[in-house]
Amino acid sequence: MTLAEISQKIVIDLGFMRWQEWVSTICQVASVWYARKNHIYVYPTGIIGVLLAAWIYFIVSDPPLYADGSLNIYYFIMSVYGWYTWSKKKPNDDLTFPISWCQSSELYTGVGLFIVSWIVLYLALSNFTNSDFPVLDSLVSSTAVTAMWWMAKRKVENWLAWIASNLVAIPLNFYKGFIVFAFMYILFLGLATMGYLTWRKEAAIRS
Repeated sequence: MTLAEISQKIVIDLGFMRWQEWVSTICQVASVWYARKNHIYVYPTGIIGVLLAAWIYFIVSDPPLYADGSLNIYYFIMSVYGWYTWSKKKPNDDLTFPISWCQSSELYTGVGLFIVSWIVLYLALSNFTNSDFPVLDSLVSSTAVTAMWWMAKRKVENWLAWIASNLVAIPLNFYKGFIVFAFMYILFLGLATMGYLTWRKEAAIRS
């Protein structure tokens, strides 16, 4: 695909985007920005974004994209849980879950969650959908599943999981012709990298 074809594709895609897609994209970008800033607004903005995305995948898409829609329902559940955990404070007003690195048990839980979700999603996509890239499709989602779990606990490693997810999602969306989404994931990759560097410094200060 030439640069001119990519530019034309972007213009066409933008022209056909619904207001729900615009609002969902803006809210999800804002959510990642607030996450980098360690601000609790990561969750209300994220909730709006993923609920609109789920509505698009389940209701607007024909046929519905059940895997993507279901993943956004998981994002919604984890966002509610994360909002709750980020709000918790100790009696001395310190955060119950400050920015920190994973302990061994948390690391194993996250990796186990990734492996299980990757296998389950791969089998589901391979046997019940017409996905032409079930390995990569499931990889993007399973790394995001783990990232959301670690983020709810304010673990630095959540950014590494998001970086891995975005690195796979970028070429996958380019190949499928979702040029706008591909550029959104490039933006997410930059924000995730900055988030990792920021949180790593914060964790070092607290240690």
